[in-house]
Amino acid sequence: MDEKSKLLTIGQFAALHGINKKTLMWYDEIGLFKPAAINPENGYRYYNYYQSPILETILLLRELDVPINEIQIFMKNRSAENLKCLLDEKITALDHNIIHLQAIRKTLCNHYHNMVTLLTMDLSEISIIEKEERYLVTVDIDKNISFEKEVELITAETAKYQLGRLHDASYGSMISVASLKNGNFDNYSKLFIEIPFLTQKDNLHIQPKGNYIRAFHKGGWDKIPLRYQAILDYATQHNLVLSGFSYEKGINETVIDQVEDYIVQIEIPVLNSK
Repeated sequence: MDEKSKLLTIGQFAALHGINKKTLMWYDEIGLFKPAAINPENGYRYYNYYQSPILETILLLRELDVPINEIQIFMKNRSAENLKCLLDEKITALDHNIIHLQAIRKTLCNHYHNMVTLLTMDLSEISIIEKEERYLVTVDIDKNISFEKEVELITAETAKYQLGRLHDASYGSMISVASLKNGNFDNYSKLFIEIPFLTQKDNLHIQPKGNYIRAFHKGGWDKIPLRYQAILDYATQHNLVLSGFSYEKGINETVIDQVEDYIVQIEIPVLNSK
């Protein structure tokens, strides 16, 4: 006798596939997957090895969250073409889900990094750090644009990237180094949006890789020019050339209740030494 034709009890067959035997009983009751044989005396169900690929197909589709009624339709019209179409649809959905999960992970890592910074930071310190290249979505602004208009612009821009929620991205503002050197500490020219997982990077602002001056400011925006002046003085004292833009973003919004406790992280690229 062919060993693969030997009958297995429902318990043995369930164990072979890592499922509960009640699942097999239910599949039988709804007509989705029938046993190879049933003992007429006691009603015990038996299965054989050749049924395994069929059951594994059902289990795979269930793992992909295919509804039972769709699996039943497929099983009644089982063919290579139908399975190909079904799997193509599920692979596309799975790819989208993977991208979503990667974005969530990056968002969580950003929040985690901010919390580590909060717990280890020295608010008075100005330091040099190294950063990797980043791609940022930017929105042009000027002094005449209202806060409501800025929100509208951000909402419109992020909609292009199909973000599930506003806080799935990191937001901040940019002011040119040229403005800072001229004493125009409120001349913000862009808002930046860091999308957790970009599928395309064309026409985006590149925040360059390299060394950055990093500092922090706590409290109202009216005092931030004093912090920028301290940064400029630090650069002069250490013979550093600043370039491009200053990138500002809040790092403790999720753990404060008062605007007076708001902490802004400031990072400015260092081009080279004088």
